[in-house]
Amino acid sequence: MKLRFTVLAFIAGLMPAAIHADDNWPQFRGHSGSGIGSGDPPTEWNVKTGHNVEWKTAIPGLGHSSPIVWGDRIFLTTATNSDTDSPSVETGWAGGAGESASDTGEWTWQILCLQLDTGRILWTRNVHSGVPKIKRHLKASHANCTPATDGEHVVAFFGSEGLHCFNANGDLIWKQDFGRLHSGPYDEKTLEWGFASSPIIHDGSVIVQCDCLNTNFVAVLDIETGHEIRRIDRDGEVATWSTPLVVITEDRQQIVCNGYRKMAGYDLATGDTFWHLNNGGDVPVPTPLYDGGLIFLTNGHGRSPIYAITPAANGDITPSEKEAGSDGLAWWQSKNGAYMPTPLAMEGLLYTCNDNGRLAVHDGMTGDLIYRQRVGTGSRTFSASAVASDDHIYFASERGQVTVIEAGPTFRQIASSQMDDVVMATPAISGDRLLIRTVKSLFCLKTGEGAPQDLQNE
Repeated sequence: MKLRFTVLAFIAGLMPAAIHADDNWPQFRGHSGSGIGSGDPPTEWNVKTGHNVEWKTAIPGLGHSSPIVWGDRIFLTTATNSDTDSPSVETGWAGGAGESASDTGEWTWQILCLQLDTGRILWTRNVHSGVPKIKRHLKASHANCTPATDGEHVVAFFGSEGLHCFNANGDLIWKQDFGRLHSGPYDEKTLEWGFASSPIIHDGSVIVQCDCLNTNFVAVLDIETGHEIRRIDRDGEVATWSTPLVVITEDRQQIVCNGYRKMAGYDLATGDTFWHLNNGGDVPVPTPLYDGGLIFLTNGHGRSPIYAITPAANGDITPSEKEAGSDGLAWWQSKNGAYMPTPLAMEGLLYTCNDNGRLAVHDGMTGDLIYRQRVGTGSRTFSASAVASDDHIYFASERGQVTVIEAGPTFRQIASSQMDDVVMATPAISGDRLLIRTVKSLFCLKTGEGAPQDLQNE
């Protein structure tokens, strides 16, 4: 990524000496969406006694977006309701029937900035107020999209309520309105589930994937002005909830998008399609991954395939059920994929945890199954994606049980801790800190920190 002098000067002023660039967590699932952080966060804690809890801050409203970190600042989004301080959210299988929430009142969409070492809220900005243009799923919020930052800009996407760019002090730089983005199931168009694809920042551009029932496109915008540089047509796609990924190889820079009818890699410079797959799993949610020279895609509310794609793939690489694949596919499987959580690719292994807690670990290069194991208890469901650091992988269930396992070819559970609240957001890692957002609060977990009297900002 090119760095201008002004950005370097800003970063130098923002980041204390004890904080390193590798400790930043700039977008959904951190650097390049990998879900892998630096440092050594705790593997166990107790939110009641304060053991390994550095701080806890109450977050108003309801939001499932993840926290992001740059330097000593945390950025987070939420939406508050005029009729209630505690908007309802369903969990488990009860929330999966597909109905829209029956909210009343107006909502206010917000972006918050917190201090990393204390949890103190430094500023809050109201982005928009009014009746939502699209209803939310019973399990969803009106602030599902994780913001993104490059240290100078903070970009927050609220679907039909627009894309907004602030500076780190909370001053609005620009906003873009893409109109009403109808996100819901392709086979029941009267339902409204809400938007959830997060923006990403790459080389001075903001990239958003807008797969909806009424429009389908990827937009590339100038981060300084919000001017739309390019729009890539996703003709024929239905609503998806996946965040795009930029993959850079020696001869290509491509935007990779998950999808049901069209999984594809697009030329970042021109928008042309390098390769595409169709006939995937429906209702795509997981974000693409890139590791070990392969692009990994999985999706599926019913059928849940996994695809390992070579970045140099060209044309239609859709396999048939009877074929091993094409030149563009290193391997693929028609099952063992994931519906909700994004997998984790780490040290040659692909960890795929479905929303029912079933973990399948494959050899990333061959697709061979290494082991299969259930994470947590059998009654737990998972919406948050796994994150990892220092050979430890963290899985957070909707009911707030966080299971930590050791990375590697053998299943070994390290610890299990309770958050005592619902967890729908994917955790973030900043050095030795683990940030977990529940529906009511943001927790900062750090080894050796905390006592009951130290739990501030409640």
